[in-house]
Amino acid sequence: MALVGKKAPSFKAMAVVNGGEIVENFSLDQYLGQKYVIFFFYPKDFTFVCPTELWAFQEHLAEFEARNVAVVACSTDTEQSHWGWLQVPKEQGGIKGITYPIVADTNKTISYNYGVLNGEFYYDENDQLVATSELVAYRGLFLIDKNGIVQHELINNMPLGRNVKEALRMVDALQFFEQKGEVCPANWEKGKEGMKASHQGVAEYLASH
Repeated sequence: MALVGKKAPSFKAMAVVNGGEIVENFSLDQYLGQKYVIFFFYPKDFTFVCPTELWAFQEHLAEFEARNVAVVACSTDTEQSHWGWLQVPKEQGGIKGITYPIVADTNKTISYNYGVLNGEFYYDENDQLVATSELVAYRGLFLIDKNGIVQHELINNMPLGRNVKEALRMVDALQFFEQKGEVCPANWEKGKEGMKASHQGVAEYLASH
């Protein structure tokens, strides 16, 4: 089930912040009323496509922060695994230098609640998750507004890395709509004009393009 238009599932979990500090009870709720959130999942630490994505978000972190957006990553690895990967230099395949939070979804419930958990599993009579294969997250990405509502989601299969600039574009589109009250047509980018959400608005936009 898509989460767009719904409240982002709440959670409290271990996380590594500021490139090496392990914290308990990390929650996206801390951003409510304060910041937008890009919350993205990746399959596993110490892999190949994953560090390219984590570095891409780090390289654009200042652009997200300028838009009042918190970037938060998550995988089903432990906080110790996250911490260990953060000690490995970039040139050796590590993520040393990543500063945004990385959540440890060790019990897999965050990935499950966000609809990105891959693997064979079921819930027993005690409502406990029982896995019959390895459980890892797909490459899910969720744009959450200040009210905690999911405004955009994207889920890729394991081999398909995401476009971080597209995530920035979606932030720009959401903020443009909130500020101007106009909708964003196909291929809209920051700096371009929007469109009034009416038949007349559509006609005027198409006539001018």
